Amino acid sequence: MRCSKREAVAAAAVLIGAVLVVAVIGSIAAATSAEQYASLQQPPWAPPPWLFGPVWTVLYALMAVAGWRAWCAGPGRSRGPAMAWYGVNLVLNAAWTPLFFVAGQRPSALFEIVLLDVVIVVTAVLFWRRDRLAGVLLLPYLAWTLFATALNASIVALN
Repeated sequence: MRCSKREAVAAAAVLIGAVLVVAVIGSIAAATSAEQYASLQQPPWAPPPWLFGPVWTVLYALMAVAGWRAWCAGPGRSRGPAMAWYGVNLVLNAAWTPLFFVAGQRPSALFEIVLLDVVIVVTAVLFWRRDRLAGVLLLPYLAWTLFATALNASIVALN
């Protein structure tokens, strides 16, 4: 890591704060999601509603650490684009739950999550180039989001 201790602490605070904002938006938007989720026709491989909270808790922690490692890999021309893509990723992540559950726009949510998948891949590649572990830490998030994309597509097709 090339961050000074002060910069590392500041970066951690900002990145944890940003990820917490995304998590809170998702939690608020998902307040009635268990009932909605249960009322939808789902594929047989759909996970139970209780699984989403624990999975997202772990993924948000990994995302924050990945962002911190990518930031603290040092300054340079690659930091700006990597963090910009990370920011777009957070915005898209925050938008999906309200789109799917609050607005009930499941086809639009499907389009949005496909875009999110692409943004996560680009972010992971850019993070990998800055700090390999930062890129690797985004892979569980990518895997879960690809699974969520398939689930979203199945729900759109079945409903």
